[in-house]
Amino acid sequence: MSATGIRLHAPAPGWSLDADIVVVGSGVAGLTAALRGAAAGLRTVVVTKARLDAGSTRWAQGGVAAALGEGDTPEQHLDDTLVAGVGLCDEEAVRTLVTEGPGAVRRLIETGALFDKDSEGVIELAREGGHHRRRIVHAGGDATGAEISRALVEAVRARGIPTVENALVLDLLTDAEGHTAGVSLHVMGEGQHDGVGAVHAPAVVLATGGMGQVFSATTNPSVSTGDGVALALRAGAEVSDLEFVQFHPTVLFLGTDAEGQQPLVSEAVRGEGAHLVDADGVRFMVGQHELAELAPRDIVAKGITRRMQEKGTDHMFLDARHFGADMWENRFPTILAACRAHGIDPVTEPIPIAPAAHYASGGVRTDPHGRTTIPGLYACGEVACTGVHGANRLASNSLLEGLVYAERIADDIVASHAENTLHARVPAPVTPSGTPTHPLLPAEARFAIQRVMTEGAGVVRSASSLTEAAARLARIHAEAAGALAEHGKTAEPGVDTWEATNLLCVARVLVAAAQRRAETRGCHWREDHADRDDASWRRHIVVRLNPDRTLAAHTTETHDFPPTRPSPQEQ
Repeated sequence: MSATGIRLHAPAPGWSLDADIVVVGSGVAGLTAALRGAAAGLRTVVVTKARLDAGSTRWAQGGVAAALGEGDTPEQHLDDTLVAGVGLCDEEAVRTLVTEGPGAVRRLIETGALFDKDSEGVIELAREGGHHRRRIVHAGGDATGAEISRALVEAVRARGIPTVENALVLDLLTDAEGHTAGVSLHVMGEGQHDGVGAVHAPAVVLATGGMGQVFSATTNPSVSTGDGVALALRAGAEVSDLEFVQFHPTVLFLGTDAEGQQPLVSEAVRGEGAHLVDADGVRFMVGQHELAELAPRDIVAKGITRRMQEKGTDHMFLDARHFGADMWENRFPTILAACRAHGIDPVTEPIPIAPAAHYASGGVRTDPHGRTTIPGLYACGEVACTGVHGANRLASNSLLEGLVYAERIADDIVASHAENTLHARVPAPVTPSGTPTHPLLPAEARFAIQRVMTEGAGVVRSASSLTEAAARLARIHAEAAGALAEHGKTAEPGVDTWEATNLLCVARVLVAAAQRRAETRGCHWREDHADRDDASWRRHIVVRLNPDRTLAAHTTETHDFPPTRPSPQEQ
């Protein structure tokens, strides 16, 4: 795979660390990979954009899906996952997930995660949309992510794994042969390291989370700006399925002008019997799907959106008044507190909700061991596209995917290191030459990008909306590129400008893929192509970034991913 030569405009690294593995991200995927690599004796460094516990994992409410209950089997979990993925899941990737998942959850418990149990000490299992059985383990009622994050962070600190917090990753470093040689990064604020530096390592694990901030309203934290996908694209890696952005059906509606991270109302609330209703109290999901409110997320999000269009309103309601105060306080204390903080009491009134950007089912394309198309670069968690989620992620499979594939990545790195023990060394990165080729956007471009994406590539898309979005994004890109080409000027390097530049990069790819996929499938809804078209589109769209910053997209011949290992001609 040839490198693009594209990198962000940034000062030269002023400090460096050496390691065997550098993990970028501190959610369930990143910390699991780090713990397993360190346990095998490899020098492991964790780099994270904020604090160790500030990523997307801590916001997860529902839980972890695994076939742990009596009568449940991995095969049943596989079937539910394949149905949710609408024909685009890689069946072997899903089989890996569901068969290795129960063991991964048990190892997470051994690490220190405390899940809710019944009076007899048996782990409680909940049910969520798309699942035909109760198989969701949860903690603190609706605070599962916070508990998982706590346990993993404590384990990382107890083991003494070096961490670099408040660090925005910039670009992948490679050696003269095109092999991964580490990452450059910028540390914000005072500490042991400050400013732009580098971690040199032969293996880099991207676990940077999602890109929800590319839309105006999202459940993602502010740090979710697509940094890992953008880094991989600049380095020459392939990404896939970026058009499949899952909009969570039930996000607390705070008004049409609400922007940034919005409070999530977990699918587990519907799993316990809450009803979706319109302003007249009518349950509009009944009759639309056999599971009604517990249909897969794409179906529920579409059902809500259609009802809003029919009623000429901007939100619907989730009615769980019949739960009573005790159930709300004990099973869903986090959601209860969030609602009350915004003046809504779900014990006595329906909760106003609307879909909002939630999860990227696509990402950096990997093989079954998390290897990308660049030697030495791995990806896991939401930043990756393993083939597990297909066109629509099944509820609570995300934390499980992070666990399972992080373990597989660590095992692959350990095995590769053992095979080359006599020659193990930190590769020397090639020093970039010439003028940086990627212009930086001004910080305010972030809000322009979010408006473009919300208006043109949100829950409902069409050829005209996507064409307009692509044109507006192209103008933003051209203005910055023109200023750099004509005057040698670019925005001042800094966290805000780097993030805005990353958001534009992933937005352009998402829109290009959405334009290309002329059908409705999973969480990609084209109102001008309302039907699923297996003959033409049961396949994946793969995108790369060319050295001239244009996009190269192609469609796979089947729904199977091609190998990530480069052909001899590309090596």
